[in-house]
Amino acid sequence: MENIMTRFRAGETRALARLISLLENQDPSHEDLLKDLFYLTGKAYVLGFTGSPGAGKSSLVDRVVKNLRLTGQTVGVIAVDPSSPFTGGALLGDRVRMQEHALDKGVFIRSMGTRGSLGGLAKTTKEVVKAMDAFGFDWVIIETVGVGQAELDIMHVADSTVVVLTPGAGDAIQTIKAGIMEIADVFAVNKCDLPGADKVVTEVRLMLEQQPLQDGWKPPVTPVSSLTGQGVDDLVKEIYNHRAYLTDNNILNSRRTERMRAETLDIAIYKWRQQVLSQLQLPGRVNELLDKVAARETDPYTAAYKILEHVKSPEPKC
Repeated sequence: MENIMTRFRAGETRALARLISLLENQDPSHEDLLKDLFYLTGKAYVLGFTGSPGAGKSSLVDRVVKNLRLTGQTVGVIAVDPSSPFTGGALLGDRVRMQEHALDKGVFIRSMGTRGSLGGLAKTTKEVVKAMDAFGFDWVIIETVGVGQAELDIMHVADSTVVVLTPGAGDAIQTIKAGIMEIADVFAVNKCDLPGADKVVTEVRLMLEQQPLQDGWKPPVTPVSSLTGQGVDDLVKEIYNHRAYLTDNNILNSRRTERMRAETLDIAIYKWRQQVLSQLQLPGRVNELLDKVAARETDPYTAAYKILEHVKSPEPKC
């Protein structure tokens, strides 16, 4: 592990790839790795792209990466793909679409399978974001597997979220159904060269007029074409505008602080839950209390409090 971290700090991309694999596979050393990575994070700007499958997210991300590279900024891309229900692997189709950046040392692309995780992201996406941030990328871009009504996790990871819509797919209505109006910082209407694109732009703008502003920010709606590159400069400009708005109003630091607090509590709750569940493997107080609830000799609330007390102060072993 020390060898990997030394190579990682030296900027070796193979070490980054290896470290990400350790995090994804929940290697026994992954917690120690994350402890070391934490102090190197906080510099990258995290940008999320979400939208319905087939909206052209990957191609649009490719265009945005190219735009950012023109200014010399480095980019790490996390492309979340659906996992095969048979092998658990991912198609890695995003690497196929982004082959142009394969030889660019300023771009690192990592595909991740959801492995059954809901929310549009893989369970370890946050950890991979930390790895790319610590590695020194200026931007970390996350492309979700495709948004649905329960796939809104991106809002808890990204600093700015771009929602990609397309004409002719009922997307304007879907934005309401999926709650996307609340998570979008910028709307991109992709395939703007197709009929109906102007209608989608108008519909979304009308919907936004009826929505309360999030932190005083009104999401812009930008028509783009990932095929021709039309509107991509405007989209990147709007992303920069949102970043500047968050920074100037101290919203970015506030959001990141809340995320760190929430993450710490999530870890504490997870560890506490693991301690409780570990007691189920042993004969003793916890199983006795559960049996009493099943026999209706005590109520679940009284039993739960007693279980918590037992886990906090377990009976001494003879």
